[in-house]
Amino acid sequence: MLDPFKMAYTVLGGLGIFILGMKYLSDSLQMLSGGLIRKAISSLTSNRILAVIVGLSITAFVQSSSITTVMVVGLTNAGLMQLGQAIGVILGANIGTTITGWILAVKVGKYGLLLVALGIFPMLFSKNERISAIAKVLVALGLIFFGLEIMSDAFKPLRSHDGFMNLMLILDAQSLLSLLGCVAIGCALTMVVQSSSAMLGITIALASTGAIPIHTAIALVMGENIGTTITAQLAAIGSTVTARRAALAHSTFNVLGVFIILAIFSPFVGLVEMITPGAADFVNAEGSRPYAAAHIALAHSMFNVTATLVMLPFLKQLENLVTRIIPETGGGEKGPFKYIGAPGSMPVAMGASMVLQELTRMHGRVHKALRHVGSLLHRDLKGRDRFYQKVKEIEQQTDVMQHEITTFTVTLMQAGKASKEQSDTAYGYVRAADELESIADYTASICSYMKRLEKHELDFSDDAWKDLIRFHHEVLAFFNHVSEALKEEGVTDTASIRQEASRLNDLADEIRNAHLARTRAGACGALPGLTFSDMAVALRRIKNHTVNLHEALCFETTPDA
Repeated sequence: MLDPFKMAYTVLGGLGIFILGMKYLSDSLQMLSGGLIRKAISSLTSNRILAVIVGLSITAFVQSSSITTVMVVGLTNAGLMQLGQAIGVILGANIGTTITGWILAVKVGKYGLLLVALGIFPMLFSKNERISAIAKVLVALGLIFFGLEIMSDAFKPLRSHDGFMNLMLILDAQSLLSLLGCVAIGCALTMVVQSSSAMLGITIALASTGAIPIHTAIALVMGENIGTTITAQLAAIGSTVTARRAALAHSTFNVLGVFIILAIFSPFVGLVEMITPGAADFVNAEGSRPYAAAHIALAHSMFNVTATLVMLPFLKQLENLVTRIIPETGGGEKGPFKYIGAPGSMPVAMGASMVLQELTRMHGRVHKALRHVGSLLHRDLKGRDRFYQKVKEIEQQTDVMQHEITTFTVTLMQAGKASKEQSDTAYGYVRAADELESIADYTASICSYMKRLEKHELDFSDDAWKDLIRFHHEVLAFFNHVSEALKEEGVTDTASIRQEASRLNDLADEIRNAHLARTRAGACGALPGLTFSDMAVALRRIKNHTVNLHEALCFETTPDA
């Protein structure tokens, strides 16, 4: 006898255990991946095949296409990824998410609690982070299989319920109208649940108990492929034009793919049944359909792999299409950094990768400000006001970027379960952002000192200008040397950094002594002398903060040089 209330709380409870298992699996796999996600992102090139492989790999690691696509929207929004790259990664993510279906198709549901038992104690009590993460994978798989088993048992009474079976006669996916109805239901429910994996689990549970036929299950999966794109669409709200185009490309690709499959739906299902071992409608002694899950998993994989292969040669056309649909609204600038989605829903390693990308972009801005200052130190420079304005804009931008990096990183660390290594890395990123912002502040200070000279129509001697230009050149070279750690050209040697910093201190003392000698000789007035001293001190402070930047990137805690 069907008890709606009991069925409802059992299904919801099983779904909750299932979703918890998926979250544990995602967290543990991304922790085990270490820096792989960051390296995969940084390896992106304009090569569309490589972009697809990166998207597939990342999604297979974190077991969530939503996380990958939200990350892609965030990177394109920050100007760190081109639209063509983003589309390639999204296509790969669609393939990567099909791994979930095969995990669910493995018939070990009865052993779910055994996996939990094997993994729970090492997960909770092991001090080795890697062993704890591996144990968490076992617990996660156990929860996934156990949750699926609970849902399957809860759905069994539906097989003999007249009302539900009459509904299934309407939504049997045998006619175009019922087929579209199934797709719409799968799409709508996925939008509500915000997880295609959860809906796939429900679909497999219904099909495995015989509550719905295989045609209906595959049609629901097609709808779930469309529904999962809502996450990227929500993430793109208020983002840059490129980010919104990336989200639209995701939706467009999935909708086009689904409608192509709908046009050949019966032959497509027939091909799936022919390839998959065992008949989808085979009923065992327990009244279940043991081969239904494999049929659904294969249909899901075939759809996404085939659609990706077909679309791959036409990525440029897809890019042009979304560009026409969402035209430029004025100014194609990259804009300030905006992290997309709640950090709590994002794996720590992936969030840290986005922070590193933004930190690299912030470094590029600061480097540009330093070069502008070098131009201003030449007396014959034309258009000084333009350079002043550029440095001022960069200083204001770095203020915003430093705030955003700090806020996002702290929230990410608080919301997610980070390892000690990840926490140290995140702290280093926050400190590095603070040092870069301080360097930008001193570049703006040098500009204000230059304006002081112009306002009072003052000048330095030729030797004084040469000393400043020389010191700036050495400080900029030092900044570039330290920055190699950000460019992944290898961590710079701390001993050599300290040796170089000491040499720059000696150079600063030499320049100061030469300045004092000129002042005593009457070659430099009081106000120009004060301004020269202020500018030299600002350059020395930039050197100090560059030393601090090295310590932040190498996760050291020694005091300022």
